Amino acid sequence: MSHGEDEHAPGYDAELRRLDPVFRRACDVRASDRVLDVGCGTGSTTRAAAHAAPEGGALGVDVSASAVERARAVAAARGPRNVTFECVDAQVHPFAPEGADLLISRFGTMFFTDPGAAFGNLARALCPDGRLVMLVWQSADRNEWDVALREALSGATPAAGVSPAFSLGDPARTADLLGSAGFVDVDHAEVHEPVWYGPDVASAEAWVRGFTSTRELVEQLGPEAAERGLARLRETLEEHLHDDGVWFDSRAWLVTARR
Repeated sequence: MSHGEDEHAPGYDAELRRLDPVFRRACDVRASDRVLDVGCGTGSTTRAAAHAAPEGGALGVDVSASAVERARAVAAARGPRNVTFECVDAQVHPFAPEGADLLISRFGTMFFTDPGAAFGNLARALCPDGRLVMLVWQSADRNEWDVALREALSGATPAAGVSPAFSLGDPARTADLLGSAGFVDVDHAEVHEPVWYGPDVASAEAWVRGFTSTRELVEQLGPEAAERGLARLRETLEEHLHDDGVWFDSRAWLVTARR
């Protein structure tokens, strides 16, 4: 279902506040790196990479025009100057061959319609021995944020998740995809950190109701069932409210590889 500048307000960057440090350490951006950030959203990961690569730079790409517009505006106001953003489809965009030393993606690669072709295209954008670092969700049943919210809205134990958000949850399949695309030394490391949905129940509900999958499920329920489902959702959020906000368990894979 999941998928800000103010860490005290719900938003994608705030949601991932416990996972982001793990991701950035794994990226280990070097001063001269040319970084390609796939599915950059509003650009926080791209800007961080650019700051860490003063002798290189970072390009963030996303299919969302509004996200890219926001990313450009923030970078123009705050810097750094060695960051750029483009609204393109990374699956097919003709990137400069071997134009990147490091390919990063924080939950942006699970939505490829043709992952084999997409990873092949991205491999060609990497220089020889270039690195890949990406975070992807593990399977839906290992992510409480998905199971608990769908169960609350539907009022029943949910069937296995079919959202593309979990399309790279099987390490063997992902390793095969990357290997076929030209990557080697593929490794999966588990990241077990919770996600944050807001400082209070009202904020968390507003954030969750903005998820595409939440809206779709509510629309399928019909008015009366939807009202009951939303009431159960509020109860579930209350059950997950702690002193520092609403948290749900999550599990992801930190995938690393080389071209």
